[in-house]
Amino acid sequence: MIFVFYFIAAALVYLSWKSFRGGFDYLNYFKKELAKPPSDFEPFVSVFAPCRGLDEDLEENLSALLRQDFPRYEVIFVVDSETDAATDVIKKIIHRRDAETPSFSLNFSASRRLGGLKLVISGKAAGESQKVHNLREAVLHASDESKIFVFVDSDARPSANWLRNLIAPLQDEKIGAATGYRWFISKTLGFAPEMRAVWNASIASALGTNAKSNFCWGGSMALRRAMFEKLDIRNRWRGTLSDDFTVTRAMNEVNLPIYFVPQALAASVENCTFGECLEFTTRQMKITRVYAPHLWKMSLIGAALFNLVWVWGTFNLFFYAFDSFAFWFSLVALLLVAAFSTGKSWLRLNAVRLVLRDYERHLRRQLWTQNTLWIFSPALFFYNSVCALLSRRIVWRGIDYTLVSADETLTNENTTN
Repeated sequence: MIFVFYFIAAALVYLSWKSFRGGFDYLNYFKKELAKPPSDFEPFVSVFAPCRGLDEDLEENLSALLRQDFPRYEVIFVVDSETDAATDVIKKIIHRRDAETPSFSLNFSASRRLGGLKLVISGKAAGESQKVHNLREAVLHASDESKIFVFVDSDARPSANWLRNLIAPLQDEKIGAATGYRWFISKTLGFAPEMRAVWNASIASALGTNAKSNFCWGGSMALRRAMFEKLDIRNRWRGTLSDDFTVTRAMNEVNLPIYFVPQALAASVENCTFGECLEFTTRQMKITRVYAPHLWKMSLIGAALFNLVWVWGTFNLFFYAFDSFAFWFSLVALLLVAAFSTGKSWLRLNAVRLVLRDYERHLRRQLWTQNTLWIFSPALFFYNSVCALLSRRIVWRGIDYTLVSADETLTNENTTN
């Protein structure tokens, strides 16, 4: 039986080494992209910001969209109801802008515009996620002069150069879409929010130089309007739950590359409880199982392999003699996996620090958490993957869904506002 351990432990060491090497590629990719001169690509852009409920510091997140170093763009906020808690925050932002630009007047209709700002009321979704329904309505309100569609989540806080950097690759019409990703930053140190950040970080580093294997993240995603319409994304969204997985699938079908923009990495500054950490990570994995089952399988197998080797190897250290081959093989294997995993975390965090300079104090703190909590991440991934195997039901923004398939979503009865 020990020979089985030798085999799977050797496999894990090899995979950990490959992941560590990937960390160098990730860091070098960030440096390469950051070394490029600022883009002068400045078409008119429509930024769509779907909202539901009150995210932590929602006003600050949404206000960041108005501070972009970009000359010609509009922001279209969209909610499902006038009574949604986010609506008052959006109105406050619009009224504040109204006071700064008194030449414009505010028209309280289904689409409210103020110097490039609009508020769209989409109504309740049926047979698709509320976010997708919001976006399907919002795109109908884009300015006629808009050339680029950009999508951003309400819990993301983009930097001032986010918009310019995100759309820059789309100057090349051979690029299908451009994407950033999220990086969680907790306000106060705690196991749950830091664990969520570590879990999420491992997905963030899956993006990089290989544009054909990249994926879109709906919280920081851009497409040419012509491409959006050519691929009929609005109709493709009908009946779906995930906006970004649907766009990714559309790009893959026509073999168009997805460009990862490190400068479009957006901070999500918020805390969470352990229950919220489990809910978020499990929801992501359930969505992945439906929309990208191959990735779910890889996560399940990879997490199972890591956990098996780690538990088995630790067991060997206690039950084999100090001078036995099994003891030393187990010790060396575990130390190598630990060294490669810590090295990958360190390289990834250093790449992120090149971009999120406004959060240097928080990222210095993550030097401890990112480089230690990785040991628990595979256990969390395994839990998420098993949950995804057993159920396709999720609660997202207070709405209970069942993911029937990638093209069919059911809304269950126990929805809360």
